[in-house]
Amino acid sequence: MAKTVLFHELGGPEVLRLEDVEVGDPGPGEVRLRVDAIGLNRAEALFRSGHYIEAVRRFPAMLGTEAAGEIEAVGEGVAGFEPGQPVSVVPAFSQNDYGVYAERAIVPAAAVVHRPEGIDAVEGAAVWMPYLTAYGALVETGGMRAGDTVVLNAASSSVGLAAIHVANRAGTTPIALTRTAAKKDALLKEGAAEVIVTDEEDVVERVRALTGGRGAEFVFDAVAGPGVLDLAKVVAPGGSLLEYGALSGEATPYPGFELGMPALNMRTYTVYETTTDPARLRRAAAFVASGLRTGAFRPVVDRTFDLGDIVEAHRHMESNTQVGKIVITNG
Repeated sequence: MAKTVLFHELGGPEVLRLEDVEVGDPGPGEVRLRVDAIGLNRAEALFRSGHYIEAVRRFPAMLGTEAAGEIEAVGEGVAGFEPGQPVSVVPAFSQNDYGVYAERAIVPAAAVVHRPEGIDAVEGAAVWMPYLTAYGALVETGGMRAGDTVVLNAASSSVGLAAIHVANRAGTTPIALTRTAAKKDALLKEGAAEVIVTDEEDVVERVRALTGGRGAEFVFDAVAGPGVLDLAKVVAPGGSLLEYGALSGEATPYPGFELGMPALNMRTYTVYETTTDPARLRRAAAFVASGLRTGAFRPVVDRTFDLGDIVEAHRHMESNTQVGKIVITNG
């Protein structure tokens, strides 16, 4: 039996329950691991509350797609992993099928990567989703190159911080957006070339000034909603507006028609585009591991909570006060 977080109805953090669950043995293509640390993601709060891009199919429901731990057992047909190896789980499956908010969990082997030397469990649960999302969207999909400028909305999130690091490693100029001045110093410390406080400054005017009137080749946005109209105004001709989240909870218009049909590329992106494609995941994992070895990349952990404090951890995630990743620890 293993302590496992389940929820029996949609709702706020209070619907989460810690229950004893029989884990069993991994099936073909699966591994069972001891979960030492769990990375929290906005997708889990959205799934729990019924606002995610995928609906909950049955109750009780599981949560969690990112973790770090040690392999306990491997199922039939699994190659490259064996008991005792330290690994990380990356988001590459539906929470309707698997969940890692637990002391022990079974997950697809295709969603498991070897943990680089020197990366502990907390770091191993905090590093992959942010960097795979940032790399996958900006480099793999967007084609970001040295000399480009990227505007990062919700820049203090774990993905936003990873995007700052990825941009710097790629020779790109990252401009961070944050609603208040409270996180400005932290964003500059993480490597943002400039920080625009959106409650106090005109984003369009500032980005145009910082780019000599050209605009940014990329805007990387986790908020969506009506704000995309202003964000689209700072995209350089032929540039891209990449939407990887919908934190606003409001309908998102297509700004091309509103703004007179400029040469604007707009597309959505989820990390699953990278993690469910073996070739893309191989390239992304190599890129992230290389950055970790050189020190260009590092996980930014906001706070850690015990598994038994999962309700409080979700409340903290929804407070929007964090800078970086919230991690759950076992033991």
